Amino acid sequence: MRHSLPSFTQLLRALPLLAGSLLFTQANAADNPQWQQTLEEAKGQTVYFNAWGGSPEINAYLVWAGQELAREYQVKLVQVKVDDIAQSVSQLLANKQAGKQSGKQADGPIDLLWVNGENFKALKEQGLLGAPFTRELPNMALVDGALPVSEDFTVPVEGLEAPWGIGQLNLMVNGEEVKQQPTSAAALLAWSKAHPGRFTYPKPPQFHGSSFLKQILLELTPDPAPLYREATDTDFARITAPLWTWLDELHPTLWRNGKLFPTSAAETRQLLDDGELAMAISFNPQEAQSAVQNGTLPPSVMAVAMTKGALTNSHFLAIPFNANARAGAKVVANFLLSPAAQARKAEPAFWGDPSVLRADALPATQQPVPALRFTAVAEPHPSWQLRLEAAWAERYGH
Repeated sequence: MRHSLPSFTQLLRALPLLAGSLLFTQANAADNPQWQQTLEEAKGQTVYFNAWGGSPEINAYLVWAGQELAREYQVKLVQVKVDDIAQSVSQLLANKQAGKQSGKQADGPIDLLWVNGENFKALKEQGLLGAPFTRELPNMALVDGALPVSEDFTVPVEGLEAPWGIGQLNLMVNGEEVKQQPTSAAALLAWSKAHPGRFTYPKPPQFHGSSFLKQILLELTPDPAPLYREATDTDFARITAPLWTWLDELHPTLWRNGKLFPTSAAETRQLLDDGELAMAISFNPQEAQSAVQNGTLPPSVMAVAMTKGALTNSHFLAIPFNANARAGAKVVANFLLSPAAQARKAEPAFWGDPSVLRADALPATQQPVPALRFTAVAEPHPSWQLRLEAAWAERYGH
């Protein structure tokens, strides 16, 4: 299925409005000697960007961004595709330990990271990030401060990472097969029991699998307050007990009888496209629409969120302590926050990831995708995710 691209006339009409947004940030940058120096330092640099590589749409978007950065700023962007950014955190920790042993901190292989949650907490606590940098980015002035961008899974950002987009957990549901949308944990369990083998979730600690555990935990917890502070042994045992009971009932009804779990969200999406599953998990509220437009999922697939609220977080860009191309990394982060880049990112035809900019900073001809499409439920403290993953592995790991 081919998506409908804007006409040449529509593009021409959009140019003055887009140019106005661009001129706003360029004017600010032109009046900023420090930023001009950063632009000069960045010329000719190669920025190695460690980012999740499991989405063809995201990978294609970063190819486009690389072309724009090379043309406008003479910066080369190289996406280093990783399955889990925790691998990059471990690499940085090894770099730091090696630097301490040798008496010097060598230039590192990672210049920019796509990160959030427990990985940001680990980076911050281990001193694996450079100095705060977001105040230096002209386009930070365009960010919508009403969005959850000052904290990352309850951990204060403090200028150590720049917001890039908003995610909300949802089910991509084939409406032809799932007539009654499962908008609660009880409804999802009932549907799976009535349709065995037609649902599953990625194996934790894969991001989407761990996020699913947190979503259901929030669904089953009458008082979520303890989830937003450091988990204790007593709180964890008490609050997660209903989750394990729920999963014990769910697993026998899953794809492959819950004896085998997909290793990635991309695998579950492919199973949905192949007709083996009736629904799959996404953390992008626009992914279903984007995939339908691109012909990679059936037209009947739609995004469904829990009525109580969708697990919601921001995802960020961070610069490691030993980045070899720090100036180039700042230029990349600032470009990815530009109205042009954020508008393209929000288009379902390209990626569909909601923008973190104020609506008035985006081209007026674009109908911006609401950053918070569903009722939002904030991420718990990172300690809960780490404990959930360990407990899940002990109970169900194969």
